[in-house]
Amino acid sequence: MELTLIILDAGHGPDTPGKRTPDGKLREYHFNSAVAALVGGLLTKEGLTVKYTHDSSRDVPLNERTTSANQMKADAFISIHANAFGNGWHTAQGIETYIYPQASKSSATLASVVQKSLISACQRPDRGVKKANFAVLRDTNMPAILVECGFMSNQTEATLLQSKAYQHQCARAIAFGVLCWEYGR
Repeated sequence: MELTLIILDAGHGPDTPGKRTPDGKLREYHFNSAVAALVGGLLTKEGLTVKYTHDSSRDVPLNERTTSANQMKADAFISIHANAFGNGWHTAQGIETYIYPQASKSSATLASVVQKSLISACQRPDRGVKKANFAVLRDTNMPAILVECGFMSNQTEATLLQSKAYQHQCARAIAFGVLCWEYGR
């Protein structure tokens, strides 16, 4: 049996402007890359092959991320993010998972399983599975999801996003969802 290849994408890059908490204490990439590394470790222990599309030394363009995933003929693409609303602190909160509007049934199933797992593990408001025309969802040839693990613009969730314990919760939930999807297909 061929090993399943999962692509993990720490959304954005270390120097992407504006992708940080209003107080500047957390850059989104630091959360995203920490969770991606944790998810990768968990999936690797379960026998899956994991590759990453991000690079801590530069902002990898979206087309390079999707082209790389397509060339590797990955089985799934998971883009990990922290959300934001507006320019300052805001009350918006919760976790949501995105798929492309014309996504495959497999993408929709993966998104649903990962979203449920995140809500169960993290106990944050459930914003549901949503559809969006994001490049990493549109331009990939495999089931693809984009997870938003909380709002950097919400003070409570910003604190959580900076917490190693919450990062581990998110990673375990994402890995569990991916494994449930993998063994259910």
